[in-house]
Amino acid sequence: MFPRAVLVWLSLAGCAAAEVNSPGAASTTASRRIATDDEITLLTTAVEKTAADLPRWAYTESRVVRDEKGKVKNDVLIRYDPSKPYPEQWTPLAVRGNPPTAADLQKYRRMGERAQRLVEHPSADRRKSLGEVIDLRNASILGETARELVFDVPLKKDGNNRFPADKFEVLVRINRTTRVLENIAVRLRDSFRSKLIVKIKSGGGTLDFAPVDAKFPPTLTLVVGDASASVFFVSIGGQLELKRSDFKHVKPYDERFEVQIGTLKAIDF
Repeated sequence: MFPRAVLVWLSLAGCAAAEVNSPGAASTTASRRIATDDEITLLTTAVEKTAADLPRWAYTESRVVRDEKGKVKNDVLIRYDPSKPYPEQWTPLAVRGNPPTAADLQKYRRMGERAQRLVEHPSADRRKSLGEVIDLRNASILGETARELVFDVPLKKDGNNRFPADKFEVLVRINRTTRVLENIAVRLRDSFRSKLIVKIKSGGGTLDFAPVDAKFPPTLTLVVGDASASVFFVSIGGQLELKRSDFKHVKPYDERFEVQIGTLKAIDF
C-alpha cells in the first residue's frame, strides 16, 4: 500500500493512533467487556470488506513529513493507480511544490518495480502486515455508544516481528448503524528495542476510513502519526500526514493474471 520508506517510518512510529476518542469520533464510554458473537461478526465483516476493496482504489495522495521540530522534510503529491503496470503505478505530480525531476520519476518507477518483485516473490518479504497479525476473533469491547463500538484487538505472536504483542495496542472503531469501519488505531504501550540498535520510545496516530462511493466499502482517506526513537543514542522523530482524494475504483493490474492480495494483508502502516 505504501512505499517501503514510508512503511519503515511508520513501523518505527508504531504508527498510529490509539485513543478511544480518536479524531472525529463521538465520545465513548469506557466499559471493557467480552464482545458477543454478533459483535465479533460485525467487526470481522466490516474490516475484511474494507481490506479486500483497498487494492481497487486509485487516488491522489499528499504526503507531508516533518521533523521533531515541525519543519517540513518532505512534501510530495502522488497519483497512485493500481490498474496500471507496476512501474507506472506511482507517479509524482509535485515534489516540495515543484514539478518532479527525471530523478523523481525514476525513483517512483523503481518503487513500482520493487512492489512487483514482492508480489511475484512473496517469500522475499518476511514482514507481516498489521492486518495479518491482528486477531479480530478475540477482540473485546473497550468503549461503546449508541452510534459506535470501539474494539480492543489483540495481536498474534507467531511470525509477528514488527508489532510485538505486548508493546502495541490496536483499537478499531465500527459504526453500529452503517456497520462499516471508521478508524484503526495503534498505540505503543512501552518503549522497546528493534534489531538492538533502534530504541522505539513513543508513537501514535490514526487511520481514518470514509465512504467515497456508496457502491463500495469505505476506503482509507487519512493517516496521521508521530514517532520518537533513538539510533545509537541519537534521537530521531517526526510527524507524518497522508491525505487521499480524487478516488477512482479500478480493476487491479494483478487481477489480469488472477493474482489477488489476501483479504487482510492490504491493511498496513
